[in-house]
Amino acid sequence: MSQTLSGVGSERVAGFYEVRLRGHLGPRWANWLEVSSLSHECDGTTALRVTLVDQAALHGLLHKIRDLGLPLISVVPADRVDTTHASHPSILTSQETHSRKQNPI
Repeated sequence: MSQTLSGVGSERVAGFYEVRLRGHLGPRWANWLEVSSLSHECDGTTALRVTLVDQAALHGLLHKIRDLGLPLISVVPADRVDTTHASHPSILTSQETHSRKQNPI
């Protein structure tokens, strides 16, 4: 679900996204990326779930991902994401990842 925010000269859209990366990203990166949750999928990918205020914030997140050097697989708006992962044991919220101390990748 997304909502339109008023902006000067352009439309800004707030929304929830799932960003999928190739490889397993260490949980400590969730805080730096400012994502709601980070999960390791059995297909060897990492799924990041995040609420962003506008497209500029999405581009900022994508720049951070680029800087990590991990291949981007997909960016999917919430209305197209299967949210049944809520009980998936490998999903970590940003609060959980902050409390864990593990090495990245």
